[in-house]
Amino acid sequence: MIVAGCSSTGGAPAPAEATGDRDRADQPPAMTVAMISHGAPGDTFWDLVRKGAEDAAANTNVELKYSSDPQAPNQVNLVQSAIDSKVDGIAMTLPNVDTLGPVAKKAMDAGIPVVGLNSGMAALEQYRLDGFFGQDESVAGEMAGKRLGDSGAKHVLCVIHEQGNSSQESRCAGVKKGMGGGDVELLYVNGQDLTSVKSTVQAKLAQDTSIDWVMSLVAPVALVAADAADAAGSEVSIATFDTNAELVQAIKDGTVAFAIDQQPYVQGYLAVEALWLHNRNGSTVGGGKPVYTGPSFVDKDNVDQIADAATKGLR
Repeated sequence: MIVAGCSSTGGAPAPAEATGDRDRADQPPAMTVAMISHGAPGDTFWDLVRKGAEDAAANTNVELKYSSDPQAPNQVNLVQSAIDSKVDGIAMTLPNVDTLGPVAKKAMDAGIPVVGLNSGMAALEQYRLDGFFGQDESVAGEMAGKRLGDSGAKHVLCVIHEQGNSSQESRCAGVKKGMGGGDVELLYVNGQDLTSVKSTVQAKLAQDTSIDWVMSLVAPVALVAADAADAAGSEVSIATFDTNAELVQAIKDGTVAFAIDQQPYVQGYLAVEALWLHNRNGSTVGGGKPVYTGPSFVDKDNVDQIADAATKGLR
């Protein structure tokens, strides 16, 4: 069985028409999948991941059980509960591979296929997961850094909103490498408290007027950083990783210069689809290599192409 996070519908997939020769939605679920992420409450990024997972579950007649916790030890407990429930498959994020890798291996040792998504790509090879869907954070960071350098950035404030998340550290390290010069300064904030994020960023920008760019690692923090810049009287430019509907509008009106999109909807969708294929005929996806869902840039030149999908919670 595969386990995913809980919802108001109890994790049951919405009714859907059968696709091709797949099981019909009016039959008993083909399998149960648990999806367990480190998403924090109120973080809209994870709404997109979950939407993709739910759509894939509906299309494949999978019972999806979604759960999340931003604290790694609690996430380990959620995975263990999925193992104890004898789910047919587990899709999980691994923001801290050292902490979460062993419980992923425990699931596989129990005969439960496990795929990773979003964070912890190193676990694919280290723990021999059955697949991984996401972006290489170092590569994404380098691409962002190169674009910042080409834009003339001299002093970038890279805002990490989940301290201890190795993926976010890799992004900022990639930004520094990609710039090939200039200063990249880390600022740690509590992404679960956006009011605190705003005051921290505002204070930093007021104190150091040499900062010319803020690099956010998630859309809600980028939007708050823009408000903080206004309050501090700073003329910094804002860029970010990831999108949501509000962020798309911010790119349209020039509040945010660009975003690096890793397609969270696709990550959730492919993770469930891969587990369904594994259950159906033993298929694996990726040949032992990660399946990249990003990065790609969204800016004023192409934002209109994704605007409609963003308002529907698909980008």
